[in-house]
Amino acid sequence: MNMRMVLALLFVFGISGCKAPPKPAPSDDTIVTSEVNGVTLTHRYAVSAPTEFTPINQNYRALYPASVMSKPDFGGKVIRQLETGKTYVVLGQVEHFWMALADEGKEELIGYVPMRAVVKSELYDKTLREDRRRRVVPKKQTCVTVDGSGKACKNANSGTWIID
Repeated sequence: MNMRMVLALLFVFGISGCKAPPKPAPSDDTIVTSEVNGVTLTHRYAVSAPTEFTPINQNYRALYPASVMSKPDFGGKVIRQLETGKTYVVLGQVEHFWMALADEGKEELIGYVPMRAVVKSELYDKTLREDRRRRVVPKKQTCVTVDGSGKACKNANSGTWIID
């Protein structure tokens, strides 16, 4: 009986030093959920959850190939680029007037873009037309007389002076 007791105690002491294996650290592609202002957001581990969130859930189109960031400021990592003209779902507005984006037809947060990078889908064509009108405005030419008989004009595009 003493031998059984010794073996049992030896077994108990041997097992008491064991620990469960540690959980593996999540990778950037691990899907996590966060709750912000009562709204549950699903996103990759690499994308930080916002601290403020105002739901929008509307289709927006990209105006230019802006960087989709991992957090709502320019200090985050670039996740990918927006495709100009492609439709995205704006899940909501977050801090610093950034927009939380999802791919069209999906609800997973892919990252954040500045507010000016996207426009509501129904306003996209109008926004492009207005932008084109602004670019076509001719620049005023600046000319001065030189020695009373000639003149010099400033090239509005390059800023160089041309003597006539």
